[in-house]
Amino acid sequence: MPANIDDLLPTAKEIQRQTALQAAEKAEQYARLQATIGAEKRKLIERLSKPSGLSEDEKVELASTVIQRAVRNGLTEVQVYRFPHTLCTDNGRAINQQEPGWEKTLTGIAQEIYQLWADYLKPRGYQIRYQIIDFPSGIPGDIGVILVWGD
Repeated sequence: MPANIDDLLPTAKEIQRQTALQAAEKAEQYARLQATIGAEKRKLIERLSKPSGLSEDEKVELASTVIQRAVRNGLTEVQVYRFPHTLCTDNGRAINQQEPGWEKTLTGIAQEIYQLWADYLKPRGYQIRYQIIDFPSGIPGDIGVILVWGD
């Protein structure tokens, strides 16, 4: 038997302590990652809830580019935007229920897209749909903005 068995073979209590320390470190790493992800998400939502800063001409040009690309690909509709339900003043409830006036719950870029449609695209025969596109844990999640020009 080796002279110093304690150096070679730790006790069960020591192994349990090391395992607990490793688990605590992993939990701490996970918590840091979740905090970073949460901060990034809050920054993104903050940015999306504000106006885009694009001029009307830039917005129309961007819409034209998206539409032309979709047409070249044989599409009659295209999802032009996706945003979290939290950007609606009612968390997407009115959109989910398709209540009259749902567009008044929009903020930021989502509201800009609606206004662009109302001002420039609707008079040219385009339709727009705002709809909940996922339901994590059974509650409204992201909202998709779909521009439609076909039947």
